[in-house]
Amino acid sequence: GCVLVVSVIEQLAQWHNSTVKAAVERLCNYLPGKYRILCHVLRRIDREMNADVVCHSLKLCKQDPGQPLCHLYTPPKVSWAFPLVFQSCRLWKKSFVAFSSVCTFPLLSNLCEKIKYVLRNKLPFEDFDGDKYSTFPTLRGYHWRGRDCNDENSTMYPGRRPDNWDVESDSNCNGIWGVDPKDGIPYEEKFCKGAGSQGVVLLGDSAGAHFHIPPEWMTVTQMSAKSFANLPMAFTDELDWPQFSEITGFLNSTIGGWTDSLYLRLRRRNRCNHRDLQNISQNGGSSGNLLYLIKSLARNQLLDNPAIVIYATIGNDVCNGNRDTLAHMTTPKEMFSNVVQALQYLDSRLPNGSHVVLTGLVDGRFLWDNLHDRYHPLGQLNRDITYSQLYSFLDCLQVSPCSGWLTRNETLRNLTSERALQLSSVLKEIARAETFTNFDVFYMDFPLRQTAEEWRKMGGEPWQLIEPVDGFHPSQIAAALGTSITWQKLLQEWPQALGKENPFNNQIEAIFKDQGGH
Repeated sequence: GCVLVVSVIEQLAQWHNSTVKAAVERLCNYLPGKYRILCHVLRRIDREMNADVVCHSLKLCKQDPGQPLCHLYTPPKVSWAFPLVFQSCRLWKKSFVAFSSVCTFPLLSNLCEKIKYVLRNKLPFEDFDGDKYSTFPTLRGYHWRGRDCNDENSTMYPGRRPDNWDVESDSNCNGIWGVDPKDGIPYEEKFCKGAGSQGVVLLGDSAGAHFHIPPEWMTVTQMSAKSFANLPMAFTDELDWPQFSEITGFLNSTIGGWTDSLYLRLRRRNRCNHRDLQNISQNGGSSGNLLYLIKSLARNQLLDNPAIVIYATIGNDVCNGNRDTLAHMTTPKEMFSNVVQALQYLDSRLPNGSHVVLTGLVDGRFLWDNLHDRYHPLGQLNRDITYSQLYSFLDCLQVSPCSGWLTRNETLRNLTSERALQLSSVLKEIARAETFTNFDVFYMDFPLRQTAEEWRKMGGEPWQLIEPVDGFHPSQIAAALGTSITWQKLLQEWPQALGKENPFNNQIEAIFKDQGGH
C-alpha cells in the first residue's frame, strides 16, 4: 500500500511537471469528501524518492533476517538507508502508521465499524427487519441481494412465494401485485402461477463477487476527480462489484465492458423472477471457508421459491501466498468433505425442486502466459514495471494472491494446475454419485478456454480478459462472455435448471410501462 501511494504521487509530479508537494495536493483534490482526511498524512511527502526506499525507511516494508529484499522498482545504486532519506522519513513515520490504521480517523471510524460488522457476518448492515435483505446498496446490501421492498416487515422479501397472490401488497418484491380490474384476478396469480419462478444464488470467491480495482486510480495520465468518484462505493463493497457480476449482475457496467448475467437471463425468461438473487461470495473464498459463509443464505424451505445455486470457488483452493504453496493447497480428500458438507447444508435450506451447479477450477496458467511481459498500469508511464515484476514483488512480501500461478517457475505453475484439475475431478464425481432430497446436481468446467476463443473471434486479445490492476481476476468482458457460454451449455445439457419461458412476459412489461413501473 505504501509503495502504491508513493508511486502514484511521484508519477503525478512527473506527468504534470510539478513538485512532489504540488502532486500531493493534486491527488488530495481528487479524493472525495471525507476521504481527504488521509491527506494529513500524504502532505508529509515533500521530496522525490524511490517508492521502495521511502517505504523501507518508514519500516512499513522490511527485510527480515535471511529473507530477500522486496522491491518493485530497480534498487538505487546507493545504500537504501542513506541519511537524507531517513531524516526526511522519520518526521512523518508516525503519520504513515496512522495512515495504515485509517479507522482511527474520527470521520472514518463509524464507517470502519460498519465494514467490520459486514466482514464478520456477511449480512446487510442496514436490515431493520432482519430478513437478510436491505434497501441500502452497499455494505452487503442490494448490490449483493435483491432489493427489499419493505424493510420494516420481515415477511416481505425477494424470492418468497406470494402471500394470498399478493392481492394487497408485494410480498415477494417482484413488482407484481394487486388485482386486474378487468376480471378481478390477482396479477400475481394471472402471470406467475405455474411459471416455475426461481431465484439464483452464487456461492463463490472474489471472482464471483467481481473484485475490481479501477486502473484510473493509479494511471496518472487518466487521473482526475472523476476517477475517484466511485471510491466510497467500492470501499463499502469490499472492492467488489457484484452488481455487474457474471451470476448476479443487474446494473449496466460502469467499469468497462457490459453486463450480462445468469440472473438477467433468468429474469428475461420469466419476469416473475425479478429481484430474486443472492451473491454469497467473499474475497479469498474457498471450499473451506465457504462452510461459514453459506450460513448467510436467505432461503425458507416452506415459504420460498426454489433456486438455482452456482457453487464456484474457482481458484483459492490452490491459491495462497505461502512460500511452500503446494503444502497449503486443499487436498482432494478435503475438497470432497468440504463440498459435501456444503451440499448437505443446502439440502436443509433449499426448497424442493432447486438445482445446484458445481463449477470446476480455472487453469490459471492463462494469467502468466498472457500478462507476464506486459506493463502494469503503474509501469505504463515509464515502461518500468511489468506484471512479472509485480508478481515477484507480491510473492516476496508473501501476499501474492496465488504463488503457484503468478510465478516465473513453470514447474510450479504446472503442478498448481495439476492440483486444480484433481479438485475439479472431485466436483465432477460428487455431481455424478451424490444425491440429495431437494435438488439435483450438475457439473460444468470453468469456461476459460471457450471465453478466450469467443473473444478472439470478436477481435479481442486474451490479456483483456484479466483485471489490469491485480493481474489475477476475470475482467468485466470475461464475466459477460462467460455468462453467454454458461447459459448455452445449461440450455443444451441441463435445460430443466433454467425453468420455462413465461408466456406473459410481454404483458407484464406492458402493464409496468402503463403504470409507470409499478
